[in-house]
Amino acid sequence: MTILQLRRARTSLVLDARGPGLPRVVHWGGDVGDLGDDELRHLVDATVPPVVPSSFDEPPVLSLLPEPSAGWSGRPGLAGHRDGRDWSTAFHIDGLDVDDTGTGPAGLTVRASDPAAGLSLTIEITLDPHGLLTVRHVLRNDGDGAYELRELTPVLPVPAVATELLDLTGRWCRERSPQRHPWQYGSWVREGRHGRTGHDATLLLIAGTAGFGFGDGEVWAVHTAWSGDHVTFAERHPTGVSTIGGGELLAPGEIRLAPGESYTTPLLYAVWSDAGLDGLSDVLHTHLRERPGHPRSPRPVTLNVWEAVYFDHDLDRLRALADRAAQIGVERFVLDDGWFRGRRDDTAGLGDWYVDEDVWPDGLQPLIDHVTGRGLQFGLWVEPEMVNPNSDLFRAHADWLLAVPGRLPPAWRNQQVLDLGRPEAYDYLLERLDALLTAHPGIGYLKWDHNRDLTEAGHEGRPGVHGQTVAVYRLLDELRSRHPDVEIESCSSGGARVDLAILARTDRVWASDCNDALERLSIQRWTGLLLPPELVGTHIGPDRSHTTHRVHGLGFRAATALFGHSGIEWDITSISEADQTELAAWVALHKRLRPLLHSGRVVRVDHPDPAVWAHGVVAHDRTRAVYGVARLATSVAQVPGAVRLPGLDPARRYLVRPVPDVPAPASIERSSSGWLGDGATLTGAALARIGVQLPALHPEQSLVLEVTPAT
Repeated sequence: MTILQLRRARTSLVLDARGPGLPRVVHWGGDVGDLGDDELRHLVDATVPPVVPSSFDEPPVLSLLPEPSAGWSGRPGLAGHRDGRDWSTAFHIDGLDVDDTGTGPAGLTVRASDPAAGLSLTIEITLDPHGLLTVRHVLRNDGDGAYELRELTPVLPVPAVATELLDLTGRWCRERSPQRHPWQYGSWVREGRHGRTGHDATLLLIAGTAGFGFGDGEVWAVHTAWSGDHVTFAERHPTGVSTIGGGELLAPGEIRLAPGESYTTPLLYAVWSDAGLDGLSDVLHTHLRERPGHPRSPRPVTLNVWEAVYFDHDLDRLRALADRAAQIGVERFVLDDGWFRGRRDDTAGLGDWYVDEDVWPDGLQPLIDHVTGRGLQFGLWVEPEMVNPNSDLFRAHADWLLAVPGRLPPAWRNQQVLDLGRPEAYDYLLERLDALLTAHPGIGYLKWDHNRDLTEAGHEGRPGVHGQTVAVYRLLDELRSRHPDVEIESCSSGGARVDLAILARTDRVWASDCNDALERLSIQRWTGLLLPPELVGTHIGPDRSHTTHRVHGLGFRAATALFGHSGIEWDITSISEADQTELAAWVALHKRLRPLLHSGRVVRVDHPDPAVWAHGVVAHDRTRAVYGVARLATSVAQVPGAVRLPGLDPARRYLVRPVPDVPAPASIERSSSGWLGDGATLTGAALARIGVQLPALHPEQSLVLEVTPAT
C-alpha cells in the first residue's frame, strides 16, 4: 500500500493508504505542491496527533469511514447489524485502483472487507479537473443472513482553522435562508425527513475561517446529492478532529441487504476554496456546465400562465396570452395546472392524466399549434407522483398509495402520494406520460411538480422513501430516453427538490413559488451557491405579489429576474401599453446579456450596509461584466458607501455605466453622481478596491450596471 496525493486545480487530497485499516485523509484543501514519496511520508508523520493522558495508547485513526474499532468515538460512518450481531466493523484494505490521468492520480477506488462481520466495502473518490471532490461508498453483504443498514455516510476532515459554520434553511416561499454561527464542540446535524429534498434543506454545509465572505476566506463545503431523506453534518471533537459529511437518512428496516446484495450511497460533493463562497460556486458551476447533459441551447425566456389564469383555462384567453407573449419577445409558453380531467381546482383530478374533454373538446392541439405557430415552444405542467382522493385513479386503485396499511397519511393540498415502488403504479405513470408526449410532439417542456412531503411513506408495510426516490429517478431517466428533446423542470412547491441528483435528470429548478422580487433576491443569491444562473428559473411576477401582497415597480422585478433563466408569471394581456413596452425592453436586454449571464463567473459583493446588495456575472476572459445593485431598505446612513465591483482584470480599463436598454430608476434623475450619465472609465483594480458610488436609490429599487472594455 502507499501514500497518495490527488492534485488538481489548486486542490490537494493526501491519503495514507498504507493499511491495514481504511485510508486516512491527511489533508484536504489547498495544493501542497508536487511531493515525492519521502516528503509525503514526512507529511503523514508530521500530522499524527500525540498520545495524551486518559486516552488510547496509540492515536485514534479517522478514516474515510470512521470506525469505533480504530478508536473513533465520534459519529460512526457505518451503523447497522445482523440480528444484533456484526454491529461493529474493522475493515482492512484488499486493494487499491488508482485512476491516473497521465499527470498524476485523479481518482481512487479502495476495496476493503471485514470477513468477521461478513461485509465488503468499496470507496470511490474522484477529484475533477476543477478541484471538485466526490466520494461514494458501496457496502455489500457477504454474510449468511440479512444485514440491516441504518447509516452509511462519507466523512471528510476539516482543519482546525475552520471555526465558523454556514448552512441554509427555510420554508415554502422563503427557501435558502442562511444561518451562520461559530463551530463549537459537538455535532451540528441537518436532517431532512420530508421524502424530498425539502424547503429547509441546506444546499451546502460550509465550514470556514473566521469572517469568511463571498470574496475572501478559506472554506470547505459538502453537498449530499439525494432527493429523499438525507443527513448532512459537521462535528468538532475534543480530540481536535473536525469533520463534515453526509448521506441518505434511512428509516428503520428500510435497507435490509440479503446475502450478496449491495447498497450505494448518494454522491457526496465536496469542495474547497481560498477565495470565499464565490470560489466554491465557481468550482461547482464549472463542474455543472461541463456535464454532458447540461443545457447547451440558449435558455428560452418563458411565460408560465399560472399567475395569469390559475385554473381558468379558456382557449381564446390563452391564445391572447400567447399572442402578447410573442409580441414581447417570449420564447416558451407553459400551460400550468388545470388541463386534465376533473381539475377545476386543487381538490380533484390528480392522477387522471388525460386531457379534460369538457374544457378542451378538441384537445390541447389547437393551443399547441397556435403557440408554436407564433414561434414559441410549448410546455406543460404535470405532477405525476401525486393523486387526489377525488380522482378516477384513486377510486380504482386506492391500494397504490405510499402509506401504512390501514390508514392514510395526513392530507396535504388535498392529495396523497402514489407508490412508484409498485410496478403497476410506475407502469401507469410511464404509459400516461409517454402517451401524452407521443400524441403531442409539440410539447417540448414539462414543469414537473411535487407539492407535498412524503409523510409516513410506507411501501408494503415497510419504509418507502428510498424506493420512491429511486423509482422517480428511473421514471425520469426512462422518459428522457424515450423523449430526449423534451426538457424538464424540477418544481416542488417551488424549491423543495433542489439537489444535484435531481438535476442530473432535469434542466432547471423552480427556485421558489414566491415571485416577490425582494424575497427572490435572497432566494436566488443563496440558491446560486450551488447552481449557475441558467439552471434557476427567475420570473417577473405581477406588480402585487400573490404570495406576499407586496407591491413593486416593474424595474425592480425585472432586474431581479434578469440574473437567471428569466421569464414571466403575469397576466400580460391586462398590462398597460407603457408596461408592455418596458417589459419588452427587459426581455430584449436579457436576451442580449444571456450569453454572458449563462456562462460567466458569478460574483457577490460583501457590502457593509445590509440594506445594499450587489451581485454580478463576469466573463471568464474578464472582458466584460454585468452587475445588479439593489437597495433593500432605508439605512441610518443617507449615503451607504461605494459598491465594489469584483472579478475584473486589475490592469484593464473599463467603461462602467447603467445599461441603456431599459428605463433607469426615477431617483437617478435627482442623483448628484455625475458619472451615471456617460459612465466612468476605471481600471479593474479601482472598481474592485474602490468601486462606484450609488445614486440615491429608494428602497426596493435596483440598478443594472454593464462593464465593457474602454475604448
